Amino acid sequence: MEIENLVQTQHNFFSRNVTKSVAYRAGALSLLHQAIEQNQDMIAAALKHDLNKSGTEAYMAEIGMVLDELRYMRRNLTKFCANKKVHTPLAQFAAKSFISPEPYGVVLVMSPWNYPFMLTLTPVIAAIAAGNCVVVKPSNYSGATSAVIAKLLGDIFEPEYIAVVQGGRAQNAQLLEQRFDYIFFTGSPSVGRLVMEKAARYLTPVTLELGGKSPCIVDETADIKLAAKRIAFGKYLNVGQTCIAPDYLFVHEKVKDQLLGYLKMYITQFYGAQPLQCENLGKIINQKHFERLLGLIAGEKVVAGGQSNAEALQIAPTILDDITPQSPVMQEEIFGPILPVMTFTDLQEVEAYITCHEKPLAFYYFTTSKQNQRRLLQACSFGGGCINDTIVHIATHSMPFGGVGASGMGSYHGKKSFETFTHYRSIVKKANWIDLPMRYLPYTKSKEGMIRMFLK
Repeated sequence: MEIENLVQTQHNFFSRNVTKSVAYRAGALSLLHQAIEQNQDMIAAALKHDLNKSGTEAYMAEIGMVLDELRYMRRNLTKFCANKKVHTPLAQFAAKSFISPEPYGVVLVMSPWNYPFMLTLTPVIAAIAAGNCVVVKPSNYSGATSAVIAKLLGDIFEPEYIAVVQGGRAQNAQLLEQRFDYIFFTGSPSVGRLVMEKAARYLTPVTLELGGKSPCIVDETADIKLAAKRIAFGKYLNVGQTCIAPDYLFVHEKVKDQLLGYLKMYITQFYGAQPLQCENLGKIINQKHFERLLGLIAGEKVVAGGQSNAEALQIAPTILDDITPQSPVMQEEIFGPILPVMTFTDLQEVEAYITCHEKPLAFYYFTTSKQNQRRLLQACSFGGGCINDTIVHIATHSMPFGGVGASGMGSYHGKKSFETFTHYRSIVKKANWIDLPMRYLPYTKSKEGMIRMFLK
């Protein structure tokens, strides 16, 4: 089906109000849950093909998180869909006021290649729960996973309700010319700007989940050994191809050598003495990104890693020392297993550097000083983050996940996911048995007095 016809077919289906039924939404979520449970091996195999993800990592960071989101949404769906009574001002006596959730309509979900299953299905689940029809555009770079998603959704849903469009830039361009009621995009800031530009044509609201250079700060009060372990996990998960990975390390000069020693120890503990021989080491998504990453390593002081396997598109977990703000590796988001290290002697240096650059998607600070923690949290703006850990703030239903400024707009996860794909209507239901006259012409001093009394 041509893209223009597909989108129009979904608009026509949505106008029949079928998807607004809570029972219909619940049934769709149940079908999706069952399909994922039954096809875990197929999904894991696709992730292995695209990114060489181990079965454990595929479940922990992708399949398991999607199933968890499905369980949460199914458990809370009826509550989320219900009208919510709110206070009615005395001036509107007699009336009842309530907030009524409604779906936007036909939404577009455009997802990236680095977590191709989780970052596609999580917003799709929310869009279904909110009562929308969905056009899904997974990344062409992660072709095996995209094909699995297309089969999975195609086997259980009609395209008039949920449809997957595969392909590359040409299909992306065609989709962005269509009129959607909401667009949810995860990817690079450069493409995010294009999405927002195209959405402006129809005043379509957007959520942009982007990225940026997320800092990781370690001061002299931190638990250095534990910090190294958690940094190594967060940085080298999915070989650094994570939008919220620590992009660079800012460490106090007093503890730098100690921290680097522990980082090297944990890299060896996680991946062995020869990381390129580790079966759990992921691969870079394609040749273009592989060569880009090698270019960032070239000419720098490598104190750990640096080895690569061009045939397997693998790069060993790498640490670069003696990095300055002018170094090439500090000019772009790395998105790979390379950790550049800069030092500081005063926290003011860290604060000044972070606040004069674009707002990052994530922020990580290792410290035991409450005063230092308060200082940086007050000074620095970022999407979300952790104190004394990395990555894990993404794995909770209780907190929204999203960026700010150049790292994105809007957020999702848990209840916030449902809210993202929902328009909330404010409704006042007035009684007919009384009609206060003070708002009607002609105005008199006594009417004005009543108005002032009610609106104090």
